[in-house]
Amino acid sequence: MAEYVVNKLAVIGVGLIGGSLALALREAGAVAQVSGVDVSESNLEVALARGIVDSASSDPAEGVRDADMVVLATPVRAMRRALEAALPGLAPDAVITDVGSVKEDVIAQIEPLVPQTAALVPGHPVAGTEKGGAAAAFSSLFRGRFCVLTPTPRTPEHALDRVRALWNAAGSQVVEMEAGRHDRIMAVVSHLPHMVAYTMVDTVEERERLAGRLLEFSAGGFRDFTRVASSDPVMWRDIALSNREALLDAMTCFETLWKTLKEHIASGDEKALEDFFIRARALRARLPQVK
Repeated sequence: MAEYVVNKLAVIGVGLIGGSLALALREAGAVAQVSGVDVSESNLEVALARGIVDSASSDPAEGVRDADMVVLATPVRAMRRALEAALPGLAPDAVITDVGSVKEDVIAQIEPLVPQTAALVPGHPVAGTEKGGAAAAFSSLFRGRFCVLTPTPRTPEHALDRVRALWNAAGSQVVEMEAGRHDRIMAVVSHLPHMVAYTMVDTVEERERLAGRLLEFSAGGFRDFTRVASSDPVMWRDIALSNREALLDAMTCFETLWKTLKEHIASGDEKALEDFFIRARALRARLPQVK
C-alpha cells in the first residue's frame, strides 16, 4: 500500500494555488484523495474535468468530511468564514493550514476557531501568477520556490512536520519564521510591488484622458512591469487591508525614495541620478534566478 503524506486533502478555494497544490501532490503520489470546495460551481466543474479533485462541493462542511488535512486557499479575509462553515464536518484531529500572503491577521482570525483536538499550521507558498481559477493551476508552480510556515505556540510538532512534508512533496523549499517578520518582508517584496503596478496602470488611464492612445504605444517594459496588475482585485484588496500596517510602512519608504528621485530629476543632478540607477541595478542583479 502506498505511503501517502495525506490520505484525504480538502482544498477550500480551488484556484491557482489550491488547484496547483492538489496537482503537485497527485503528481508526487503524496495524496490519496482530494476534495474541492468552492463558491463557484463552474470552477468546480473545471477542477473535476482536469482531475484536480476527486469530489467537489459548495458546502465546506461536506467538503472537509473525513479529511485529515484541510487547506484554506480563499482570499485572506474570507478564511474565517470558510473555516466557520467547515467546522461541522471537520475531523476531530484534522490538520488545518492556509496559503495566505498575510500571516498575523489570518492567525488572529482563524486560530480561535480551531478545535483543541485539531491543529493549525499557518503557511504561505511564495509562488503565483496573475492568473486565477482551476483552469490556471499547474503542478510545477511550487517547484524550487519557498514556502514559509509560521507556527504559533499552539502548533503541535507532529502537525508542523506533516505540513512541511506536504510542501516538500509539492517541490517547495520550506522555511519557518515568525508571522510578523513574514508580513513585513512580504509587504516590501510582494505587496508593495502590486500596489505600484496597479497605480501605474491607473496613471496611464488618467493621462490617457488628456493625451489619448497611450496604451497603443506601450512597449514590453510597461507590459512586464504591470503584469501583476492583472491579479485578482478581491485577493489584493484583502491583502492590502490585512497587512495594512506593514504595507503602509513600505509605502512610506517608497514615497521617500520616489521624492529623492524626483528631486534629482528636477535639479538636473546627473551624478546623483546615475548613482541612483546604478545602486538599483546592482541590487536587481542580486535577485535569485527563477528556474
